[in-house]
Amino acid sequence: MAKLYYRYGAMNSGKSTALMQVAHNYEERGMRVLVMKPAVDTKGGDRLVSRLGVTRKVDVSVSAEMDVLEAVRAAAEQAPLACVLVDESQFLTPAQAEQLFRVTVELSVPVICYGLRTDFSLKGFPGSTRLLELAHEIEEMKTICTCGRKAVCNGRMVNGEFVFEGDQVAIDQENNVQYQSLCAQCYFEKRAEFFAKHRK
Repeated sequence: MAKLYYRYGAMNSGKSTALMQVAHNYEERGMRVLVMKPAVDTKGGDRLVSRLGVTRKVDVSVSAEMDVLEAVRAAAEQAPLACVLVDESQFLTPAQAEQLFRVTVELSVPVICYGLRTDFSLKGFPGSTRLLELAHEIEEMKTICTCGRKAVCNGRMVNGEFVFEGDQVAIDQENNVQYQSLCAQCYFEKRAEFFAKHRK
């Protein structure tokens, strides 16, 4: 039976790199994959971008209104699909997460989603929350904080300073926004410093 996999990790845990490696492994064996990315993630335009410098063109840019099940069905009618790979899947809608689950059930095509579990304020993204509820298998992709401990939080920086207020979605490397993966201890230290500075 085809399965829905959700591979999540903090920022800079190598999710996009891993996705491109999986795609390469399939294609090296003559098998076809479909690579998708939510349109709201404008970093790289129509390409996936890895910190290692590797890039890859996206096959389907997913708008908020798109029926992902029907998009995959249409692609599968052109030629058989071995796998669907989705980057930045936290930006999917809950309905689209369910549609990817149905891809595994109705089309018997495995789906591997990569994304964040929580945002910079430790709140779940609607898409990733639904994927965590539906996925047949869940895997954490690990990375480390600058202090050396395991990173589990995503720190948002604007103009080089950590911030803990703002919209849930702010794309990395746009409008002077950057992200840093942090352990819980460093995250709460930086959050306390932010609110001490801005609420005097």
